[in-house]
Amino acid sequence: MRSAPTVRNRELGLFGSGPARCPACRCISTDNSAAGSEAAPVPFAPPLPVLRTRSRRPLASAPPCTSPGELRSAFNAPFPVAPSAPPLKGSQVSRRFPRRFRRARGSKDMNRGMMLKLENLVQLRCAFRQLHSLSYRKIHRTQWKPVQSSTYTMRPVQLHPQPWQTNAFFGVALSQYRLLATKEGKRPGKRKLPPIKLKIERQEVNIQPRMTVEDLARAMDKDIDHVYEALLLTGVALDSLEPDSVLEEVWIKEVVKKSGMKYKWAKLKQEKVRENKDAVKRPPADPALLTPRPPVVTILGHVDHGKTTLLDSLRKTQVAAMEAGGITQHIGAFLVHLPSGEKITFLDTPGHAAFSAMRARGTQVTDIVILVVAAEDGVMKQTIESIQHAKNAKVPIILAINKCDKPEADPERVKKELLAHDVVCEEYGGDVQAVHISALKGENLMALAEATVALAEVLELKADSTGLVEGTIIESRTDQGRGPITTAIIQRGTLRKGYILVAGKSWAKVRLMFDENGKTVDEATPSMPVEIVGWKEVPSAGAEILEVESEQRAREVVDWRNYAEQQEKIKQDMEVIEAKQKEHKDAYKKERESLSNLTWRQRKAALYKTNKHLIVMRSKERVESDKNVLPVIVKGDVDGSTEAILNILDSYNADSECELDVIHFGVGDVSENDINLAETFKGVIYGFSVNANKSIQQLAAKKGIKIKLHNIIYHLIEDLKDELSSKLPPSVVEHIIGEASVLTTFCVTVGKSKVPVAGCRVQKGQLDRKLKFKLIRNRDVIWKGFLTSLKHHKDDAQVIKTGMDCGLSLDKNIEFNIGDEIICYEEKEVERTISWDPGF
Repeated sequence: MRSAPTVRNRELGLFGSGPARCPACRCISTDNSAAGSEAAPVPFAPPLPVLRTRSRRPLASAPPCTSPGELRSAFNAPFPVAPSAPPLKGSQVSRRFPRRFRRARGSKDMNRGMMLKLENLVQLRCAFRQLHSLSYRKIHRTQWKPVQSSTYTMRPVQLHPQPWQTNAFFGVALSQYRLLATKEGKRPGKRKLPPIKLKIERQEVNIQPRMTVEDLARAMDKDIDHVYEALLLTGVALDSLEPDSVLEEVWIKEVVKKSGMKYKWAKLKQEKVRENKDAVKRPPADPALLTPRPPVVTILGHVDHGKTTLLDSLRKTQVAAMEAGGITQHIGAFLVHLPSGEKITFLDTPGHAAFSAMRARGTQVTDIVILVVAAEDGVMKQTIESIQHAKNAKVPIILAINKCDKPEADPERVKKELLAHDVVCEEYGGDVQAVHISALKGENLMALAEATVALAEVLELKADSTGLVEGTIIESRTDQGRGPITTAIIQRGTLRKGYILVAGKSWAKVRLMFDENGKTVDEATPSMPVEIVGWKEVPSAGAEILEVESEQRAREVVDWRNYAEQQEKIKQDMEVIEAKQKEHKDAYKKERESLSNLTWRQRKAALYKTNKHLIVMRSKERVESDKNVLPVIVKGDVDGSTEAILNILDSYNADSECELDVIHFGVGDVSENDINLAETFKGVIYGFSVNANKSIQQLAAKKGIKIKLHNIIYHLIEDLKDELSSKLPPSVVEHIIGEASVLTTFCVTVGKSKVPVAGCRVQKGQLDRKLKFKLIRNRDVIWKGFLTSLKHHKDDAQVIKTGMDCGLSLDKNIEFNIGDEIICYEEKEVERTISWDPGF
């Protein structure tokens, strides 16, 4: 019977000629002889960590071996004995110890054997783990790190050695364990490890509220088309999106997420509140400093009622004869000296319907309004408008009934018509003075002047002639030799050369001043009209003139006004944007509600079906619209004329026929820049009372640009209407050549098919086979086209005249009915006229 240690060791697969291990230090002997034989020592591997239980106590330990014999004795010993003592055999155990001691010894021996078995199994597992680490390292080329043993299984053991493979397996495990335990050095010819690629983090995009499509694309470092593609399957209306369209916060986040990026809110820079640097009027002056001033009188009325002729008679000039078309097209300011020594400043405003803004501007600076009404025409459209301007300005009215020398004049009818507009003359119990005059013959003009002076005395018109200058620009223009020039009325202070003025977004250092006759003046007092030279830019008509201390102060004022205008524009744009966003949001919610009952697949399919036609409508791929467009450039001699033309163009309402696009407007003669701009947009240049020199005209002819210059405003508008009409496609008009009625019907066999034929008689005109025909039944057009045959009796005919019978067949198989009408006609193209009516 074999001893217990031998059986136990064989069960463990650890006994044989293979290498043996020391349970304490893991040293190995390759000696295959019996215990105690001498052999050369084998290099030891570094000790593994001591196996510990859950209580962190070591399971087993043994003194380190110093020889192969001692190693085998310690490895095969069932319990600790002296290193030199051989293992006991079964007979020796029975003779040396009693049975009861052998039973106790056997129990302890089994416990110790189980502990050694457990220890050996754990150590075997550690060897397998090292082999696994080596194979993993060879595959993935990662740096090896020692694996600490543990009582808990880190990963399942894949290899289970069989008993007959124990010796060979331990030899392999030993060699691999030594290799892993030594410090790895660089092997010659070994490929270097490739650099480890770092994980690429998602790009962060700085977003902020109210970003436009262009801003978002720039922040993401993408093009605009990328943003459109990201919004394709959302509820955004792509056809209404432009690069400067503002996106909602939800859309911005959606685009960033779909692009595989992260968003973060950008820190908004808080702008410092700028100090108000604007120039303002002075507070009211001390009444003790006020001095009398001449009244400012504005002449209003309908066109061609004699306003300018009246002013000519008062100042003894011939202005009306020099005006283009015989009508006033500019606002004029004149200082008239009466025989009594009184001075009156007159403002002559245009009566044409196009110059409503000029009339309104004149009433804002006036003290008295003289309403001129022709005795034979009575109250007209511009008369009513002039009354309204005077009421808005809250200035008194003097009625001048002109052309009373004509036989058909009826002044009383004029007074009665004015009652309907709350203009009550003194004869009817009102406070409006009525003077009957004849401006052409100069009759009763002094009575009108005396009525004006008397009303001015009642009003007690006074002004402060000291301190900083204040005034109003009546008109502005650009002179080729002197630059920007303004006509102004001084309302406070005294203007002299060298003063620094601010008007709107322009400023000036006064270089020269002229009166209405072109004479140089050194100073301008209140109520005096004067032309001012020295402006840096052309200010707008109606702007307020204020004097400032220095040029630096003038620049500060202009800068502040530009900034304030920009902020106001931004505010208005934001209001429009918010309204548009609200509209889009409501539409989006409505669309989502309609899709709420669908599954997500059905919803995606419905959205794609709705938006798939928008995939080609992107900013870079959009084709020019087939819509008719007429780009125009407007140039005027003065700011008021340009303003009047633009006001007329604002009433354009025929965009469905041809779109009118004003790409530029300005004051002054036609320049090379205007030609280049017109060439870029393929537009037409319209000039009012301006010139185009020879070189400009040659350049325009070379580039194929039309320049149309006019001195009368309604001629310019008529020319513009003709140009718009030329853009319209011609309309096709049917001109009837002949009419015939169907008297009988029959069929003719042609090949294998039967062709219906109509027997007709020509009632009017003639039937020409080359022209078009149409079949009318019960006043409905059944067919239009050409004839396939036209015969008179049995002969082919080209023309059938009135009263003749014929037979005809159509190019379409249509059954005829007796009583049908056959109409022969030809189509003619007729030029269309634009439907826009400017009102005059």
